[in-house]
Amino acid sequence: MKEALILAIESSCDDTGAAVLRGRKVLSNVVAGQSVHEKYGGIVPELASRSHQQNIVPVVQQALERAGVTKEELDAVAFTKGPGLLGSLLVGSSFAKAFSMALNKPLIEINHMEAHILAHFIEGETPPPPFPFICLTVSGGHTQLVKVSAPDVFEILGETIDDAAGEAFDKIAKIMNFPFPGGPMIDKLAKDGNPDKFAFAHPKVPELNFSFSGLKTSVLYFLKKEVLKNPNFIEENKVDLAASVQKTIIDILMKQLKKAADQNGITHVAIAGGVSANSGLRAALQAQNAWTSYVPKFEFCTDNAAMIGIAAHFKFIKGEFSDQSSKASARLEM
Repeated sequence: MKEALILAIESSCDDTGAAVLRGRKVLSNVVAGQSVHEKYGGIVPELASRSHQQNIVPVVQQALERAGVTKEELDAVAFTKGPGLLGSLLVGSSFAKAFSMALNKPLIEINHMEAHILAHFIEGETPPPPFPFICLTVSGGHTQLVKVSAPDVFEILGETIDDAAGEAFDKIAKIMNFPFPGGPMIDKLAKDGNPDKFAFAHPKVPELNFSFSGLKTSVLYFLKKEVLKNPNFIEENKVDLAASVQKTIIDILMKQLKKAADQNGITHVAIAGGVSANSGLRAALQAQNAWTSYVPKFEFCTDNAAMIGIAAHFKFIKGEFSDQSSKASARLEM
């Protein structure tokens, strides 16, 4: 039986993505970023949605051309329903609905966070994790521990009660006047720093949940105090500050991940989401001997349409299609 050819569209935040997959194989994966947000030090939702409107047609066209297929050959059109920025989601969902209607092709709606996890099942050099497995999903908007028992069976074991890990990286970087996005900059600087130079408090949260708002506050007050004594403190200590902040965030994540794996008796553990591109987190996961670890390819960590396509692949097999009444949902739950 011929595997389905699916066009997938991702527009949950500030990256416009389109990909073409045949079964689990990625034929093309195109992403257009948005530099317009850099001078604001964060994502401006209205500007993001406008940029999606400019990018989506050429991105989809490139995805089809690189895959070497025509739109008429497609078997389905998939899109991110949520969660994410509503204006951004509306651009992608509206385009996908119109495209599927014009071509008379099935429409598949996808949960963005489930897609991050299922990115592990994209055809590649390494085998995907066997079910069940634990996945630490970390991004700018979410931090969750998820037990995955099947491609469509997800159980949230714990999640952040305030800020996400990616948000903590970016906001602490902003406090230190690093350029946006700050998370990758902290990761880059941390490689040359001493992770034990500065100590920051770890939050005390119940069960398998996370909290990062207190860490941001502690870093802010610490830096304010030090800068009063030495105005050049941040610049003179930036690599050690970056390394210490990164170590603290990773220690918080790994502590809860270990607890979740132990409590559920699961020895297959994965990471997913934008922060899974962080070199320190990837190294910490792979250094564990108590479990088999799974790390997605770098290009499938940050927001991309290939992960939407692999999630759609599993839905297509089960015949789980949506219709034109589908609506984007900023707070769509897993």
